[in-house]
Amino acid sequence: MERLVSGDFDVKAKHSSEEALQKWRKLCGVVKNPKRRFRFTANLSKRYEAAAMRKTNQEKLRIAVLVSKAAFQFIQGVSPSDYNVPAEVKAAGFDICADELGSIVEGHDVKKIKFHGGVTGVSEKLCTSIVDGLTTTDSDLLNRRQEIYGINKFAESQPRSFWIFVWEALQDMTLMILGVCAFVSLIVGIATEGWLEGTHDGLGIVASILLVVFVTAISDYRQSLQFRDLDTEKKKIIIQVTRNGFRQKLSIYDLLPGDIVHLAIGDQVPADGLFVSGFSVLIDESSLTGESEPVMVNSENPFMLSGTKVQDGSCKMMVATVGMRTQWGKLMATLSEGGDDETPLQVKLNGVATIIGKIGLFFAVVTFAVLVQGLFSHKWQAGTYFRWSGDDALEILEYFAIAVTIVVVAVPEGLPLAVTLSLAFAMKKMMNDK
Repeated sequence: MERLVSGDFDVKAKHSSEEALQKWRKLCGVVKNPKRRFRFTANLSKRYEAAAMRKTNQEKLRIAVLVSKAAFQFIQGVSPSDYNVPAEVKAAGFDICADELGSIVEGHDVKKIKFHGGVTGVSEKLCTSIVDGLTTTDSDLLNRRQEIYGINKFAESQPRSFWIFVWEALQDMTLMILGVCAFVSLIVGIATEGWLEGTHDGLGIVASILLVVFVTAISDYRQSLQFRDLDTEKKKIIIQVTRNGFRQKLSIYDLLPGDIVHLAIGDQVPADGLFVSGFSVLIDESSLTGESEPVMVNSENPFMLSGTKVQDGSCKMMVATVGMRTQWGKLMATLSEGGDDETPLQVKLNGVATIIGKIGLFFAVVTFAVLVQGLFSHKWQAGTYFRWSGDDALEILEYFAIAVTIVVVAVPEGLPLAVTLSLAFAMKKMMNDK
């Protein structure tokens, strides 16, 4: 036994060939439990599948490499050296157009920046300096710069007029029902009591409708004006800019391509631009991309987008594109095409108002049915069930008006408006207190 243990064993290596494994399985033709017997042996079918998958992946990788090479050759064929300065830009005294600047920042195109001589080269083509900033002494050059590159303002929708709010208030279903009641009341009243006496109830309902419509329209119109003022106040952001060789405060609306902007922690990037200098700059781009991971900005990745925020560090940035040419401006233009959507708070409040309104409608229908049933019972007992007059019609109309009154009182239509106005006044108070 000791001799056998101390002897050399010829142990075959693992991963036998497929031919050997197949031959061994054929020799073991009669096995009581083949699944258990071969549980530690390689599954030949899975091995074949893995080999086929490897071959497929290698083929896909080869095709991807060929496509990448073709794309690279195409890019090399259409290189930035083919860029020609438009005639109007050349005539204005600049050597780079707004579309070229936008494509550089939007596409994060490092190759184009290198072609234009880096950030310094781009600044020279914009007739500015990364040290002294823009020179505003030449008003003619400043006007030409605004004409070629635009101003840092976004296109805003026209404010709605007062009569649009009046028209929207008239679309209320309750007011439509009241309008039908007023029309029927006028017809029945004139037919039974004449022009003077019979129009009192109908004209009273019409006056009530007009009062509700104009009060609602005035409230909504004032609310829209307050929110527009608050939005304008919120957008009045003052930043630090280097112009004419010294640092000064400037509104973001006065920025122009070529301005040197100083940014620190918590500042919002006012326009699309290029990193000039700084240290440990982290940019939060979640407002544009939705990514929570901050982006490191440096000389190798100098692209800074409007609407993002400086999460860490401080830097100097040269403005490249402004206004609707920026990424933030394009995003705002896309969102404005979708119309005015309700906020989540308004959706919740309208849902609560709808539920309360349905409950009020149920009780209004029950009340109307009980009153009409009482009228029918009274006429049946009096023996006048088949004799109807204008007074009976007016009584039924009065019952209907009572039901409508219950609906009007039950529906809290002013709930969303009251909460919205409360929030607006609270925000304005906080802004005044600073």
